[in-house]
Amino acid sequence: MSLNITHRHIDVFRSVMTAGSVTEAAALLGSSQPTLSRELARMEHLLGYALFERLRGRLKPTARALALFDEVRRSYQSLDRIASRAAQLGRDEQAELSVLCLPALSHALLPGACAQLLRRHSDARLSITPQESPLLEEWMSAQRFDLGLTERSQAPPGTRLQPLLALDEVCVLPADHALLAKSGSLTPADFEGEAFISLSVDDPYRAQLDDIFQQHGVQRRLRLETHSAVAVCAMVAQGLGIAIVNPLTALACAGPQLQLRRFSVSVPFHVNALLPLYRPAQPIAADLVTALLEQAGLLQQRLQLAL
Repeated sequence: MSLNITHRHIDVFRSVMTAGSVTEAAALLGSSQPTLSRELARMEHLLGYALFERLRGRLKPTARALALFDEVRRSYQSLDRIASRAAQLGRDEQAELSVLCLPALSHALLPGACAQLLRRHSDARLSITPQESPLLEEWMSAQRFDLGLTERSQAPPGTRLQPLLALDEVCVLPADHALLAKSGSLTPADFEGEAFISLSVDDPYRAQLDDIFQQHGVQRRLRLETHSAVAVCAMVAQGLGIAIVNPLTALACAGPQLQLRRFSVSVPFHVNALLPLYRPAQPIAADLVTALLEQAGLLQQRLQLAL
């Protein structure tokens, strides 16, 4: 018998119970009173029992109708929750973006881009996870994040690469250093005998810089080393030595105690976005890439003024 009861019958029954009369139920459903009366009578015929008592032209629900209405209300409450969730998914407060990035980029490039994104999507939520290579690339290949920021120029498996920024490493010096009096770029020879603060031995930029100074026969005094470009800049600002670091960190740390200069030898620094190929795409991921590109352009302008 239940196979013959349609959703239309349930809608009519629910409307009559809610409105209190067939006439008002017909108005709710955009139908006519005779049509709803026929459909209600058809439902009672299919069920094999009356749902309403007819008293002087009015309908009074039976005990069975009241029990059935309880079940119908529970069913429609579930439907309302589904509809509410569907509506929420289309609004920014349900937009959640997980971002994996190099620690240096979480300090320099990403904050400004996040600010731009949240001005456009004020209720969106961002989760930022700093991570070094090669784990960063491995996690992006595993489709664990919506967007990654890397300095690598090759897309790891399962991702596509979006270039964001291409600059050169820059020199950072304490405010009272004698080399600041020199005009133009600093050359490798300018670092002869200078206290130099390095990145750690396993950092690819450290390897490039060591090769450059070796090729030019320059001996530096390697007093300190650290994994963090931010820490390098903090130590330079304290007058512990000079260094060469990525331009974004240098710009973020620049101030009265830390000055920037160009290096005469190009040490390329690239920033690229990684987007997973097999993870369901978040609509605001593209907006964050746009914000990153805009922020990269602003940082390039600031860097030109600072050098």
